[in-house]
Amino acid sequence: MTQKEYEETGKIPLIGTPFPKMVVQTTHGMKKLPGDYTGHWLILFSHPADYTPVCTTEFVSFQKHYDEFKSMNVELLGLSIDQVFSHIKWVDWIKENIGEEIKFPIIADHGEIAKRLGMIHPKSSNTVRAVFILDPKGIVRAILYYPSELGRNMKEILRMIKGLKVATKYDVAMPANWPDNELFGDHVIIPPASDVETAKERLADESIECLDWWLCHKENPDK
Repeated sequence: MTQKEYEETGKIPLIGTPFPKMVVQTTHGMKKLPGDYTGHWLILFSHPADYTPVCTTEFVSFQKHYDEFKSMNVELLGLSIDQVFSHIKWVDWIKENIGEEIKFPIIADHGEIAKRLGMIHPKSSNTVRAVFILDPKGIVRAILYYPSELGRNMKEILRMIKGLKVATKYDVAMPANWPDNELFGDHVIIPPASDVETAKERLADESIECLDWWLCHKENPDK
């Protein structure tokens, strides 16, 4: 299915599908999604509302990790159903009272964008804590949803970016709790062989460790 065909279905974007094209107003001006971020990874995240306690802690945390995200070619983009003047004043409040300057843009939404992306809480008009991770080609690679009472974990989002980049580059997978897996440490998982010959080759490859032909791992190529 082409991007145009998928967008015409009106369905919420899913993992592995192109992010729908849209033009949005942000605190940094108008942005074209995903086109303006082509060549970069993008974390698009929604928060329930400006001037709320948990959301404020999240924005401070995103900003404190901003340089680390940038070093990995990752851009940040916030969103809530608040208007641009509210975003601007909230960002000013954070700088004046907490000392953190929010350097990434925030989308001002009337509700259409959040509805299109499945971000609306079913029991309120606010957005849920959603996270969409897009790769440099504008493909949705991961989606997270959090309840209003639970703030996001920046370390997990950073871990996901690191893992997705390794997976994309080397066609491998990450075990549970990577890079601190209980069985394989920071090794990566090799996809199961699809034929007998490949399975034999892997068992004979000294750079690959296998518990069986279908469960093989090796050192992280990016280590």
